[in-house]
Amino acid sequence: MTGKTAPPAKKPAPAAAKKKAAAAPKEEAAPKEEAAPKEEAAPAPATEEPPAPEHPPEQPPAPTDEPAPIPTEAGAEATPVPAEGSPDPPAELPAPAPEPELEKPKEEPPSCPLSLAVEEVTENSFTLTWKAPEQLGRAGLDGYVVEICKDGSSDWKAVNQEPFLSTRYTIPNLSSGDRIHVRVTAVSASGASVPATLEQPVLIREILQLPKIRMPRHLRETYIRRVGDAVNIMIPFQGKPQPEVSWSKGGQPLDTKRINIRNTARDTIFYIRQAQRGDSGKYELTVQINGAEDKATLDIQVVEPPGPPQNLKLVDVWGFNVALEWTPPVDNGNSEIKGYRVQKSDKKSGKWFTVLERCTRTSCTISDLIIGNTYSFRVFSENICGLSDSAATASGVAYIEKTKTTYQPEKIPQRDMMEPPKFTQPLTDRTTTRGYSTHLFCSVRGFPQPKIIWLKNQMEIREDPKYIALIDQGVCSLEIRKPGPFDGGVYTCKAVNPLGEASVDCRLDVKGEI
Repeated sequence: MTGKTAPPAKKPAPAAAKKKAAAAPKEEAAPKEEAAPKEEAAPAPATEEPPAPEHPPEQPPAPTDEPAPIPTEAGAEATPVPAEGSPDPPAELPAPAPEPELEKPKEEPPSCPLSLAVEEVTENSFTLTWKAPEQLGRAGLDGYVVEICKDGSSDWKAVNQEPFLSTRYTIPNLSSGDRIHVRVTAVSASGASVPATLEQPVLIREILQLPKIRMPRHLRETYIRRVGDAVNIMIPFQGKPQPEVSWSKGGQPLDTKRINIRNTARDTIFYIRQAQRGDSGKYELTVQINGAEDKATLDIQVVEPPGPPQNLKLVDVWGFNVALEWTPPVDNGNSEIKGYRVQKSDKKSGKWFTVLERCTRTSCTISDLIIGNTYSFRVFSENICGLSDSAATASGVAYIEKTKTTYQPEKIPQRDMMEPPKFTQPLTDRTTTRGYSTHLFCSVRGFPQPKIIWLKNQMEIREDPKYIALIDQGVCSLEIRKPGPFDGGVYTCKAVNPLGEASVDCRLDVKGEI
């Protein structure tokens, strides 16, 4: 823009005048035809004048040199051609475009379900399993839709009326032999996901499986319960189609009043509320499918404590000992007898004390009884349940009498133990320091015990407080208390007894203080 003021815009000429002006040069250019009368071009319908802008533009648009198009037919609108020397009409301002509305971002639907697989196939149905999609979207997951299509067809049909949230679904009411394509779609408020599809169609047919009983390990051995206990056993099995299950005992059907049997597609439950000894025995389980079968045996043993032993009696009493005998109990409690427990009771205290446990024989010997006491005895029997409720008691008692005995000491031959003195360890030369007490040692043997005499420079040492002489178990010692220079010399130890004498000597040197 420049600093000059733009001239005011002129009003456009009427449309009819513009069209006449445009038609004038056309008539001049056309060839003159004498016979044909001249026809004036029909005026075009007037058009509405555009409203003048409220504020004139700063500069008029630059004129263009291109000629305006000339209409060839009457009644057609012609583009006005500006006359020579006339100012160009002002350009019309374009109408302002409406602002576009901002579109809200669309919520993404959930992603495809994962790990679609067939879990089980029967003669008229099959079961699918899958995993939830990784992305559920902002709106969350409403559920899944399962669709099926027969092989060779493109007609997909939904098998569930409304979406469901489970990741397992069984499609029923199918025909055996059909091949079914299947797909699963995750659905939410924002839309449906890409469907998860099985690569191969599912063949609807019964998958046969031979019957097989899976007997638990603890039931492969004898199953032992006590009288009055409940028996609750579950035994799993397998087989397709669902096998027929039957129980028997000794070839006869079970008594349903005492034994309850409940069968499912995968196991059978054997239940007795309160077991009795009559429930013991071998039960046969049979699982059968169209002639194919599998059998297993369940051995149940119901036990209780045994009865007491029979015919307990004292066989013999001698010195400090008693011998007992008995016979096994009449009733062993439906279990093997593990052993017997023997107890004694003295008449003074009246208390029972166990002397033997788990005695496996029907006889025993009891020792270390006290002289002068009277004893009673009883025996319990024992099986896997424990001890019998009562014991067998011996009818008699055992009295341990005092016996007269004379002590005769053993005669030991006399041995001559006389021996003259003999030093086994001699004296050794020593050097000591003035003012520090010292000891001289030696050892001697002999019988009778020899008399010990100490000498210094061949002079006997008598009762002198400076010297202390001792003898203990043949070890002789002489203590010289705070020796001085005159205590040095040769010391002799002499041993004397009626059979002889012996002596040893040593030299003692006393040095001055350092």
